[in-house]
Amino acid sequence: MRMPPCSRNRNRRPGAPGWCGRRGLRASCSDDRLSALTDDLLLLILRRLDTRTALATATLSKRWSCLPRCLDALDFRVTDILPARYYQWISIHGKAANYAYGLGVDLKVLRDNIKRYERRAMRAMTSSINNFLDADDDQDRGSLGLWSVRTLRLDFFPGHCSSGINRLIAKAADSWGVEDLEVLVKNTFQQHFAHSFPHHGLCNNPHNSRLRSLKLAACYIPPLKGFHALTSLVLQDLPESTPTAAYEAIFTLCPQLQALHLKSCTLNQGVVAVHAPKSQIKQLIMEHCWFGLIKLYTLPLLESMAVLQSNVSYELSSFPYLTHLNIAFHRGVTKTRCVRVGNYYDLNQYLGGTPGISDLIVRFTGYDRWFKPWSPTLLFPKLRRLLIADVPSSWDVSWPRLLIEAAPCLECLHIHITPWEEEPHDDISWEPSEFCHNQLKELVIIGFQGAERQIYFVNFVIKVSTSLQLVSLYKNGHVQDRGRWNWDIVTQQYQWVKEEKVKILNQIADSAPCAATPVQVVLE
Repeated sequence: MRMPPCSRNRNRRPGAPGWCGRRGLRASCSDDRLSALTDDLLLLILRRLDTRTALATATLSKRWSCLPRCLDALDFRVTDILPARYYQWISIHGKAANYAYGLGVDLKVLRDNIKRYERRAMRAMTSSINNFLDADDDQDRGSLGLWSVRTLRLDFFPGHCSSGINRLIAKAADSWGVEDLEVLVKNTFQQHFAHSFPHHGLCNNPHNSRLRSLKLAACYIPPLKGFHALTSLVLQDLPESTPTAAYEAIFTLCPQLQALHLKSCTLNQGVVAVHAPKSQIKQLIMEHCWFGLIKLYTLPLLESMAVLQSNVSYELSSFPYLTHLNIAFHRGVTKTRCVRVGNYYDLNQYLGGTPGISDLIVRFTGYDRWFKPWSPTLLFPKLRRLLIADVPSSWDVSWPRLLIEAAPCLECLHIHITPWEEEPHDDISWEPSEFCHNQLKELVIIGFQGAERQIYFVNFVIKVSTSLQLVSLYKNGHVQDRGRWNWDIVTQQYQWVKEEKVKILNQIADSAPCAATPVQVVLE
C-alpha cells in the first residue's frame, strides 16, 4: 500500500532524498529577494532596462521610489511605444506600392492607419513625459532630491505634441545638470518636418548649463550662445531653410567648441564662409553636405578634418596644426550612365599645402579618373600612414605614385581596389624617375587581380624603396574604418591557380629592388 505524499514526507528528515520542503518553498516565494539586493546591484539591473520600464519601478515600494533618480542616463524613444503592427503596415505599404495594382491593398487606408499610430504614440509619449515632470516637480519639494542625469536621449515625431519635449530638455539642462544631450527627430510617414525650440533656446540659464556634447537631427539650430561647457556638436539633416548665418554663428558664437560634425545638411542658402580666428575647433567632419558651398578660411587650432562627399572649399595651409585628413570625392556621373568627366582637376586643389599631415585617407572615385596624373608642387613632408581606398579597377591604379613621390617619410601604404565591370582604359604615361624612397616599409593591396598596371605599380614600389620589408597582395578583403582617421585591413584567403600565382610572382621578381635585403611578397 502506497503512503500519501504528506505521510511519506513526514517520515523523511530535511535534506534527505525525496523531501519536498513545501514549507521552505512557500517561505522563499514570500521573500522579496530582489529588494534585498544592494542599491548598486539594483541600479545595474535598471540600467539594462528601457527608461519607461525603469521609471515604472518607482511605484513598487518606498525602497524603489528613489532608485530611478540615481540613473545617469535616460532615453525617451517613441520607437519604444510604436507597436509591431506599425512596422508591419509600413512593410506592406512599401511592397504594395511597388506593384501597379497594389496587390489588392487599399493604400489610403494603410496610410491613415500608419499615421494614426504615429499620432497615438506621440500623445502617449508626451503624456508620460508631462506626468513624469509633474511628479518630479512635486518630489523636488520633498526629500528625494534632484536627478543626477548625465545623458539624455530623445527621439520623437515632430508636431503639436512636442511641447513636452522642450519642457524636458529645459528641465534637464537647468536643474539636472545634463552633460550629453541627443535630440533626434524622426520623419513621420511620407512627411518631413523639423523641430523648433522656443525662442530662448534649449533652456533658461545657458550660462549655468553643464552641457558639453549636443547632437541635433532634423532640428532648427537653437541659440547656442552662453553654453560655455559645450565642446562637441553634431548637426544632422538640418532643414533646407536653415540660413547660412546660423551655420557661421556656430564657429563664432561658440568659441569653446572643439569638435563639430555636419552630416547630410542641405545648404541651399548660399555660401557658408568660415572665418573664426578665435575658434578652438580641433576636429571637423563634413559629411554628405553637397548643396551649397562651405568655404573654410581660418580655423587656427584644427588638428583633424574629414571632408566626405561634401562641397567644401579650403586652403590646407590655413590649418597649421592639421595632422589627420580624411578626404572622399566622387566626380562625374555614375558608371551606369557612362558620362565622362569634362575636365581634369589638380590634386593641389584637394591635398595641396599640407605640411603637417601624418595620417591621410583618400577616396577618389568616379567613372573616369578626374584629376591630373602630375602635380609638381605636391608635398607631404611628414606623412607616415596613407590609405587610398575604393580605387576603381578601371582606373590606372598606379596613380598613387604621385603621393609616394611627394611623401619622403611615408612608412605604411595601404591600397584598396574596388572591382568595376569596365576594363582598364586609363594608362598613365609615367616619365622615368631617379626617385628613391628610404622610409617605406610596408605595401598592402586589397583587391589585387594581377592586372598589368597593378603589377607595374608593385614593381615600381619595390624598385624605389630601400627599406621595404613586406608586400602583401590580397585578392579579397575590405577596409574597416576605425573612427574617422584610422582603419583596419580585413583580408580573406584566396586560392590562386598555381600557374597564375607563379606567373605573377615571377613578374614581380623581375624588378630590380634597391633594398639591401630581399622583400617578402605575400600573394593570397
